[in-house]
Amino acid sequence: MSNAKSQTAISQVLNLLHAWDRGSKTVRVKILYDFINTSRGKTGPELELDFAQAASLFLTRLTSWLRLTYMVGTCLNEQLQALTIFLTAPSGHKYLAEFIEVGGILTVLEIVGLKQANETDKSQALRLLMIVATAGRRYKELICESYGIRAVAECLARSQCEDTQDCARILLQELAMGNPRYEVQTYKGLIALLPSTSPKAQQMAAQTLRVVQPIVKQAHSNIVEPLLGLLSTLHLEVQFEAIELIKDLMAYDEVQGILLKGLVGLLVPAKEDKVKRPDIFSDPIVEKISGPLPVYIQQAAAAKAIGILSQGSLEIAENLIQIRVVHYLMIAMGNSQHADSQRQTAITLEYLSRTFPVVNDSVQDAMGDELYHLFMSDPETMYLRLDAVQADVLMSNKVNIPRAPQIES
Repeated sequence: MSNAKSQTAISQVLNLLHAWDRGSKTVRVKILYDFINTSRGKTGPELELDFAQAASLFLTRLTSWLRLTYMVGTCLNEQLQALTIFLTAPSGHKYLAEFIEVGGILTVLEIVGLKQANETDKSQALRLLMIVATAGRRYKELICESYGIRAVAECLARSQCEDTQDCARILLQELAMGNPRYEVQTYKGLIALLPSTSPKAQQMAAQTLRVVQPIVKQAHSNIVEPLLGLLSTLHLEVQFEAIELIKDLMAYDEVQGILLKGLVGLLVPAKEDKVKRPDIFSDPIVEKISGPLPVYIQQAAAAKAIGILSQGSLEIAENLIQIRVVHYLMIAMGNSQHADSQRQTAITLEYLSRTFPVVNDSVQDAMGDELYHLFMSDPETMYLRLDAVQADVLMSNKVNIPRAPQIES
């Protein structure tokens, strides 16, 4: 660049910075729009050329204005977009260092947790943090040291926007990968999301745990209770992810036994759980609403999960039989208050009966010939033809198979 052109470029940049410093909100917004429209996709050297080797002076002004105005939301999205241009610029690593040096991570994390911030701004803030996280392990650690895991997890739990939730999910997954100092903390943060009141957050947490679990290597026992709790949901997509995660956790000795006992226990809800109904059913305005109790939904899902696990591993099926799963399946099959429980338990019990002769013999002895033939002829629709006496026979069964069952050849 010739000396004259260089002086002209410097003069233009100085005028721009002066206009920013003295300008109103309207002036700054115009400068931001012009920068976003003309600089998107540029490299670090190209940005330096545009700003006469003084791009950092504009970046400093951006970060300062963001810290001063993010609480009131002044063109927040545009500021975040402008910062994104700097942080994604190839060969512009120094911009990332400058952004972090002035506390940019903390500011953006505060935006993520800001109640009055709109979902679009939060999504943009999460994408900005993702750029920082993908820059390397040290940058992930900086986010985590700034209580980033908690902030992002809370955003995922509270958000009503699927795009924001997905950005939070992707960031949490990224923070767990290649970040040994904080992978367990991220894992525990995802477990804490399982009891969330947001079905989408529950689904995403379970989905991400399937990715993070192999990274952590050991399964934490705290995962069992909230994971089994997901089986009581009416949302089939959440239930699906929960069962898939349970399948994955069978490879971890530290939780396999607890999970299997928990699933078997769900087949027979406690008496106090049977009488509990959600608060909405107590509201006189909606007193006509009827539906299955969550424990019965959970009962059916547990029976389904047991069937899937049994078909996937004969060893697991044998372990289940030894903890009296046949006894509990028959009790659940007699639950005339929830047809899906009867259907799922019958399907699972039929598989076990056809696979293990000792199970088949025990079931036939407990049911009697008539009920047994009704059951084996069509387990999926058996509940439609089950009378009160037969249901009572199922619920009062005493089946116990303590020895290791032999497989049907």
